[in-house]
Amino acid sequence: MSRNATIAPSRREGQSALPVGDIVMALVVIAALVAVPFVVESRYILGQIILMLFLSTVASQWNLLFGYSGVFSLAQMAIFGFGGYVTAMLCVYFGLGIWVAIPLGALGAALFSLVIGLACLRLSGVYVALLTLAIAQALYVLIVTDTDCFRMVGSACRQFTGGAVGFARFGEFGTRAWLKSRYLVGNYAIIGMLFAVTMACTYAIIASPTGLAFRALKDNPGYAVARGVNRFQAQLFVFGLSAFFTGLAGGFYAVHFQAISPGILSLSQLLFIIAATVVGGVGSFWGPLVGTLVLMVADEGMREAGEFRTLGLGLIIAASIVLMPNGLLGRLGDARRWLRDRRMRSSTPVTETGHV
Repeated sequence: MSRNATIAPSRREGQSALPVGDIVMALVVIAALVAVPFVVESRYILGQIILMLFLSTVASQWNLLFGYSGVFSLAQMAIFGFGGYVTAMLCVYFGLGIWVAIPLGALGAALFSLVIGLACLRLSGVYVALLTLAIAQALYVLIVTDTDCFRMVGSACRQFTGGAVGFARFGEFGTRAWLKSRYLVGNYAIIGMLFAVTMACTYAIIASPTGLAFRALKDNPGYAVARGVNRFQAQLFVFGLSAFFTGLAGGFYAVHFQAISPGILSLSQLLFIIAATVVGGVGSFWGPLVGTLVLMVADEGMREAGEFRTLGLGLIIAASIVLMPNGLLGRLGDARRWLRDRRMRSSTPVTETGHV
């Protein structure tokens, strides 16, 4: 068999290019995104929905990296923060507009991830996780401990990376001048478009022959390599691709909140992204969105629980892992298959002897 063989998904004659379940779910999500500004009047709730879209976007890219490609990276929030920081620094130091700085920040995040990939993708399993976590924590420490004066802003000294304070008020979308007090709706529309475009591109990648190669490398690396898939090149590609959209989300996040600080690189943020993906279903396209929604609603419901809030989230995550190892969508798929099999058995004719 040729080493240059291409893995391509086989499609049965008459089979739909898109599964019906994915089409229905996409229509539901689009309808919900469109309806939110018309049914949600609370600025706080709208702000939480915007935050959910950011976290879902990052979780979907971590799911692409781990759930579909088998690369267990723990540098996702570092890449997200890198995109936000590059966007802020381009605006502050070079005076660029946000619509130029954001895509440049995403490219910077992709390049940063390729450096990480070159350092760690020769490894596998837990070693990749440990090395990426070490790089993420090193980035956090470098920013927090940056105390040298880079330039004076008035009478205040500014560090190159912003130090422990970070950057603030370096640009905005322009929705405040356009929509006045309703600017948050404009920001929601922009971020909703970011989420929709990211999910559409991610789905196109997963459904393509390249996506099939990613899954083959995760499920059976030896077979995939034997069919001509270059493991290192494919995983480096998905690493950079995931980082581009993650960094893009980081740039939009920084502009929306008009601030970026080292807190975004905290371990708790990373654990939330991983937990949301696990609860929704690792390797399921809609799993990160469902998991993020469930955890944010649960967290909001336990807001008055004080110190038991974190404990409650931990119990939810633990119960999900034990009772639903494939996540909520995996359990839903099991229930759907059970109902289908039951209908098929009930509709199968049986002879007098009891045999079909």
